[in-house]
Amino acid sequence: MDGGLMRRVVVTGAGGLLGWHAAAHLRARNCAAGFKGEPLPFDLVGLDRTAFSDDAALAAALTGVDVVLHFAGVNRGADADVERGNVEIAERLATACRTAGVVPHIVYANSTHAGTDSPYGRSKRAAGDILAAVTPRFTDLVLSHIFGEGARPFYNNVTATLIHQVTRGETPTINAGGQVRLLHAGAAVEAAIGAFLDGTTGEVRPEPRPMGVQELLSRIQTFHAAYTAGVFPDLADPFDLALFNSYRAALYPDFFPRSLKLNSDARGVLFEAVKGGGGGQTFLSWTEPGVTRGNHFHLDKVERFLVLEGEAVIRIRRALGGPVWEYRVSGAAPAAVDMPTLHTHSIENVGDKPLLTLFWTQAIFDPAAPDTYADPVLG
Repeated sequence: MDGGLMRRVVVTGAGGLLGWHAAAHLRARNCAAGFKGEPLPFDLVGLDRTAFSDDAALAAALTGVDVVLHFAGVNRGADADVERGNVEIAERLATACRTAGVVPHIVYANSTHAGTDSPYGRSKRAAGDILAAVTPRFTDLVLSHIFGEGARPFYNNVTATLIHQVTRGETPTINAGGQVRLLHAGAAVEAAIGAFLDGTTGEVRPEPRPMGVQELLSRIQTFHAAYTAGVFPDLADPFDLALFNSYRAALYPDFFPRSLKLNSDARGVLFEAVKGGGGGQTFLSWTEPGVTRGNHFHLDKVERFLVLEGEAVIRIRRALGGPVWEYRVSGAAPAAVDMPTLHTHSIENVGDKPLLTLFWTQAIFDPAAPDTYADPVLG
C-alpha cells in the first residue's frame, strides 16, 4: 500500500478455487487492519465468468483499478473451446483495461502446461502474451497442481477427487506410477499477492511438493483413519497441515458435530477432548448467557470447539459469504466441532447459565502472527 491509500484490486474467477482463496486472503488483510483501527488496504472487487459477457460492465469494474489478479479461465471442455476460451477472456480483459484507461499490475495465473503443445497449453501461453502487452507491470505466475479447501472433486484436481472418494469409503482407482507437483491454493495466492505488493514482474514459480499419486492417496487415507478414530495427525509439516485442512473442509457440513466416547462409572464421567496434533494449546472460557464468542476465521490454524457445560449454537460460514451452518451442542453430551479454515465461525450461549467451552489449536498462539481475522458470521 502506497502512502496509506486503499488499492483497488480486481480478482477474476472469484467463484473458482484460486479466486476464492485470493479474495479470502485479501479479506483477511482488511479484517486485520480493521481490527487495529487502521485504514483498509484493499478495495476488493470479485468478478466471475459472467462478468466477461458484458464489455461495458467489465470496463466499469476495472475503473480505477491498481491490481488485477487474473484467475478466470477455461480448463475443461472440447479442445477448440478450451483453446479459444482462455484467449477470449484475456482479450476482453485487455480491451476493458484500455476502455477504462487503466494500466494495472496484472498477475496472471498461468500453468506449467503453457510449455506444452496442447490446446490448453497453447491457450494459456497466448492469453499470457495478450495480457503482457497491456502493462509493463505483468507477473507470469506459473502454477502446478493446485489443491485446497473448496476444490471440486472430479474437476479441480486429483487431490479433491481422492479426498471425496476416501471420505465416502470408496477405493479410488489410480495410476500407481503417476506423479504430481502439488501446491496449496493458499501458497499460490500468497505468491500472487506478494508479487503486486513487492512490485515483482516477470515469471514467478512457487515451489510445489513433488509426490507420487500413491503416496498422496496413502496420506489422505492415513488422515481419514486417524481423524475418524478421534486422533489428529502430526501437523508440523506445513504441507501436511495444508493437505489436512483441505481434507477437513471437505467433511463439512455433515460430518459434525462429532460425539465423544463417554466413560461413565460410579465416580462420574471421563472422556478424551483432543488427541494428537503435535501438541498445540488449550484454552477454557466461561461465556455468559446471550453472549457470542468467535466471529473470526483462520487461514491455516486448526481449531476445536468443545462445550463442557451449558448449551450453545456454533455457526460457520465460508469467508466472503454463503449459507450459515448451525450446530446445537451441549455439555450434557460433549461433541467436538472443528472449524474449517477460510470459514468464519462463532459460538453463542443459548442457555440460561454460563457456558464452559474448551478451545484447542494445533499451534501455540503467536501475538505477532495470530492467524485470526475478525469477521461476523451473521450480518
